[in-house]
Amino acid sequence: MPDFSYIARDSHGQKVMGTLAAPSQREAISQLSSRALFPIEVQAAKTASGAKFSFGKRVGGQLIATTYGQLAGLLRSGVPLLRSLCVLRDQTSHKVLHEVLQDVHDRVEAGETLADALARHPRVFNEMAVNMVRAGGEGGFLEEALERVATFTEQQEDLKSRTMGALAYPMFLATVGSLVVGGLLIFFVPNFEEMFTRLRERGELPWITDFLLGFSRWLQSWWWVFAVVVVAIIVYIRVQVATESGRRVFDLVKVKLPMAGKIFLNLAVARFCRVLGTMLRNGVPILKSLEVSRGAAGNRVLSDAIEDASENISSGETLSGPLASSGHFPPNVVEMIAVAEESNTLDTVLTDIADGLERRTFRQLDLMVRLLEPIMLLILAGVVLLVVIALLLPVLKMSTAI
Repeated sequence: MPDFSYIARDSHGQKVMGTLAAPSQREAISQLSSRALFPIEVQAAKTASGAKFSFGKRVGGQLIATTYGQLAGLLRSGVPLLRSLCVLRDQTSHKVLHEVLQDVHDRVEAGETLADALARHPRVFNEMAVNMVRAGGEGGFLEEALERVATFTEQQEDLKSRTMGALAYPMFLATVGSLVVGGLLIFFVPNFEEMFTRLRERGELPWITDFLLGFSRWLQSWWWVFAVVVVAIIVYIRVQVATESGRRVFDLVKVKLPMAGKIFLNLAVARFCRVLGTMLRNGVPILKSLEVSRGAAGNRVLSDAIEDASENISSGETLSGPLASSGHFPPNVVEMIAVAEESNTLDTVLTDIADGLERRTFRQLDLMVRLLEPIMLLILAGVVLLVVIALLLPVLKMSTAI
């Protein structure tokens, strides 16, 4: 069904703009008239649905989680769906979310299902949420599905904020340390160049001091080359990561890193298990659940293993087999999945696995951050100490000569 953008006036003469789905322009005008709107301009939308929300605008995960929970509460209280969407639209102060909810309301009013209306805004409502809402609508448990989507979204936002919070201080130390060392080399060290000229002419200047002065001189004259190289490396990595093969290599490197690799891997496995368990609990078929959770893992290496598992299940085999053979899933996780398949409790066990993995991973993350802080302080102190030693050695040599 095509989309039409419209400009109309309501009964109070206020201008109203929006989009609606209709089989023809005449039907679109008829729909506007039935809503007590006087159409001024009605034309076919020039871009795909939801394009007006595609300019990089997103809605925060916590706000979306609250919206899911409020919608579930309104529906459970007996408020009709269209009225519930109006209430949520009117109470939000977020401009993008207000426009999205208005569009969802219009599409549902025009006959689309809630899941189809949400799917038209993939930057706001992700695939997992849309599929769970679709399963809830078809299975008659829409309120429960929305509540579980809200809970899951809140858990993911909490996971993200805790991870970023744990890494904030080490990143701050790295930034400050780089600025301090750069400032020393560019502005402080060159002041000693003339002082040590006579020692260099006599060949008595220590090699570490000579190297430091040379590097400082180069950095002072060619710092822009260093900056360009750094930017070029970053751009190259981003371009490579944007390709399928580059992203696969990047994800493989991530899970192979010392210390941090296990954390990245466990977080990806936890995301996969939580999404899969939540969707299975909401009645989504396992093949569709695996397709969605494969993308939710956020790691191409794990996605390949999950894709193999989907093929095995299509041919009547188990999920645990290909996950174990991939070598990327922890053995205890694979064993728990195998037992759950036999006892038909896969949805519950997967959620428990996700909870356990996240708890252990956060303990490991806290330990790694605690180790990173003194390590980075030691590195910063070591670099500053080398600069001081390189500058003091010639001074001590001149003092001895005197």
